[in-house]
Amino acid sequence: MNEPLASGAVIGILGGGQLGRMLSVAASRLGLRTHIFEPSDAPPAADVAHAATAAPYEDSAALKRFAEAVDVITYEFENIPTSALDTLEKIRNIRPGREALRVSQDRLTEKLFLSELGLKTAPYATVDQFGDLEKAVQTIGAPAILKTRRFGYDGKGQARIMAEQDIKQAFEDMAGQPAILEGFVDFSHEVSVIGARNSVGDVACFDPGENIHRDGILHSTTVPAKLNAGQRMDAVLLTAKILNTL
Repeated sequence: MNEPLASGAVIGILGGGQLGRMLSVAASRLGLRTHIFEPSDAPPAADVAHAATAAPYEDSAALKRFAEAVDVITYEFENIPTSALDTLEKIRNIRPGREALRVSQDRLTEKLFLSELGLKTAPYATVDQFGDLEKAVQTIGAPAILKTRRFGYDGKGQARIMAEQDIKQAFEDMAGQPAILEGFVDFSHEVSVIGARNSVGDVACFDPGENIHRDGILHSTTVPAKLNAGQRMDAVLLTAKILNTL
């Protein structure tokens, strides 16, 4: 699918949270409609979407009806079961594709992906057992943050290790889930870039935004970020490199 969506076309969105809500509002300004698929009742996005389906991601019949009612499918967050995609992609195109979802679902996979592109990341180590964590802290040092590899967001699934005595509790906080230890990075400010790539390779990006976090949760984003022209260009080019690889 290379042509732009026609006015009145329906975008199917997997997930009905705040990002799905904002996506629905943005779509309406372009003359497009949205249909939300969300397991929970009364999700925020359903208030502004044209239609909504409330069903588990394991309900293949509901997924098929959803796919047949839309023109293209996207997702508002990364934690979508691959079994749902198996059902949906037989009926409609899914954008971004499965590789983007595979990479973004696992923090270790993300780090390996970026490292293979030659991009710098925070120092990291995989943690499956308590001994792995002890060795990782010895190598990376403290302070550091132990995170679940999957499903954590907004500070959830994370434990700070400020000193050696924090290791045991941090490991217990992971509740047996595969984890990754990330070292702290001394930085002046954090920026993010929202970018998009179409199926023929054209990339477009918004100006980088400067992020402020409080207690591990994004508090505010200011656009444009306080960057010089070279830094702004670097941020956009790095984004394009990631999008083109995915």
